[in-house]
Amino acid sequence: MHIADGIIDIHLSIAAGVVSVSLVYFSGRKLQAEEIPVMGITGAALFVSSLLHIPIAGTSIHPGLFGLAGIILGLRAFPVIFSVLLLQTFIFQHGGLFVLVINALNMGAGAFFAWLLWRVKHIPEIFRSFLAGFVGIMLPAMLMAIEFRLSGYGMGIFYIFSVYIVLALLEGVLAVSIVKFFKKVKSDIIN
Repeated sequence: MHIADGIIDIHLSIAAGVVSVSLVYFSGRKLQAEEIPVMGITGAALFVSSLLHIPIAGTSIHPGLFGLAGIILGLRAFPVIFSVLLLQTFIFQHGGLFVLVINALNMGAGAFFAWLLWRVKHIPEIFRSFLAGFVGIMLPAMLMAIEFRLSGYGMGIFYIFSVYIVLALLEGVLAVSIVKFFKKVKSDIIN
């Protein structure tokens, strides 16, 4: 899901940069010391999950856990995702420095909307957690396809969107399992 440098229109990257840097600042303000360990552990989980590449339909995808990050961290998910992507850029050359901001914006949007879904308390918890995991992957995939289209690539780029449906279903099930686990052990990580 990482967009590589030089593919996306520079104007989109600049606009995403302004939004991403603003979101890192505003979502990281007034951070409490007790939030830092949970953010660190969640960031480590996001980083490790990106190492699990699944070959599918002529390409390779990996879990992102953005929905789960949204459930656990809420608005704090964005600076964590940004930091993980920055680290991946330096270590693995995933994406690149010029598109780091647009990649963070895409994936952070998945976490943000997962968090919004998680907060809708009149929906049963099992459905909320599944939808959060599903949307956490599908929204970034959709945004990426739209950005490719706006940068002049053909409609075939929406094929990538369809590849992520399988992963989104798996992440929905994974989110349900992890939420159930944390509820069973009475952890306060999940609110």
